Amino acid sequence: MQVSTSVGSRTAESSKGAAVFPLGQMALFVLVLVLFFLWGMSNNLTDILVQQFRKSFELSRFSAQLVSTANFTGYFCMAIPAALVMRRWGYKIGMVTGLCLFGAGMVLFWPAAVSGKYVPFLVALFAVGCGASILETAANPFMAQFGPAETSERRLNFAQMFNPPGTILGVWVGRQFILSGVELTPAEVAAKKAAGTYVAYLHGEIMRVVPTYIALGTVVLLFALVLARMKFPKMTSEHEGDSGGHGSFRALRHYPQLWFAVAANVCNVGGQICMWSNIIFYLKQYTPLGEKTAANYIIYSLVAMLAGRFLTTPLMKYISASRLLGLYGVANVVLMALAVTRPGMLGAWAIVGGSFFLSIMFPTIFALGLKGLGENTKLGGSMLVMAIVGGAFFPLLLGWIARSTGSMALGYMVPLFCFAGVAAYGFAAPLILPPPGNTDPEAGAIVAEFGQGF
Repeated sequence: MQVSTSVGSRTAESSKGAAVFPLGQMALFVLVLVLFFLWGMSNNLTDILVQQFRKSFELSRFSAQLVSTANFTGYFCMAIPAALVMRRWGYKIGMVTGLCLFGAGMVLFWPAAVSGKYVPFLVALFAVGCGASILETAANPFMAQFGPAETSERRLNFAQMFNPPGTILGVWVGRQFILSGVELTPAEVAAKKAAGTYVAYLHGEIMRVVPTYIALGTVVLLFALVLARMKFPKMTSEHEGDSGGHGSFRALRHYPQLWFAVAANVCNVGGQICMWSNIIFYLKQYTPLGEKTAANYIIYSLVAMLAGRFLTTPLMKYISASRLLGLYGVANVVLMALAVTRPGMLGAWAIVGGSFFLSIMFPTIFALGLKGLGENTKLGGSMLVMAIVGGAFFPLLLGWIARSTGSMALGYMVPLFCFAGVAAYGFAAPLILPPPGNTDPEAGAIVAEFGQGF
């Protein structure tokens, strides 16, 4: 425990006097912040799509979760190729390539809707996920490195503040323009089938996704042109290594802080997607709310997350990020327990409140996982982005539990266990992290002894 205290205190103290923002390069800094906004819009539109596609294609709750699976499997598949591209050509090429694939996947929603089939939408969502994977593999470590090492967690948390406004706008747009609010009773379905209008109704519901995704895809592709014209600095800092090396996957085995962070991020993203993609189903099962009103609770969740980022990030100047992460993980375990045991409005508000404590988890885990990786930072970042695959299979597990038991509340045991894993990582992180200024593999191997002992 003495090791935990000393490392945590040194980390908090060493960041007090260091600059957070890259003065003199604020134009590029702002443009990269926009990326966090853009992929935020896309990621939480999938929460709307889960409900819309379940209705449009008459899916089970389990099958509807394939929306999240397709999107986040793209993260898993593309993270390492993205790291290899950036290792060879740098962050700029990675970001522009990611934007192009991201926008192209959104444009594919048009032919998918015309086909009237579920699978083409999953293919388009996979392409969107691949593009977002490249963007996150580039933008997160770039932002962590775009300034002093001592303030990497604060800088990345600041950048991630621009993700919730994007997610809020994305959910609002989805609520307004994708969800129709028309929810037919069995009698109304039978009447439409008898009149021969039911197929046309379903196709109309499918086509509602097209304008939103074409507009967003166009914006993304135009932004790729803007970013392609910007000049990026060469990263030759403590993070990347002054020797100019690019690192290797073999070297990553020397960094236990990375692998513990990967495991924590799998749990974090899995819990997050479970919370948001199922809250409409949760409310519809335990309350009389309709889909449009229930969708507001996703917006409330994202506002809570935004508030959490703004209120918590300044605290990291005085309290170690890992300690806050552990405490916030415990808070979410308690809130998910309420969602399981008290289904209804109290449980729904517990899910909303969980987003406040979710706020710092991804950027903090990401920044802590990159500590001391030196020239292996890009490759390590790809591992942390691959961990977003937790959002692909944990929602499926929740959907399976809900289908098997008939209870969405019991399904929320899945995010409860996810956040227990995050809390454990937060409290254990000081034992795993290298001392400040230690970036060589041998130091990583020494710290591994603490990790094995813990």
